[in-house]
Amino acid sequence: MAPITMDDVCRREVVTRLKRVQGQVAGIVSMIEEGRDCGEVVTQLAAVSRALDRAGFKVVANGLQQCASAEGRGEKPPMSAEQLEKLFLALA
Repeated sequence: MAPITMDDVCRREVVTRLKRVQGQVAGIVSMIEEGRDCGEVVTQLAAVSRALDRAGFKVVANGLQQCASAEGRGEKPPMSAEQLEKLFLALA
């Protein structure tokens, strides 16, 4: 069973999202250090959480596409349905 690796487009999109998250987290740290309002901080934390979820779901979606493509070609998919489900549920 071959491992699932992200295709180039997915990799670029996920890296872009994660770099954006990295900047958001640095901003949140600054907000906390400056003593900013808790509501503002929590709003930004929620945005980071959603962005991380979207990056994770993008990775899982890429895996689903690879498995479906393999099955369409009559090949054994790189991951079982149970393995994909476990990855998906880890994000839920």
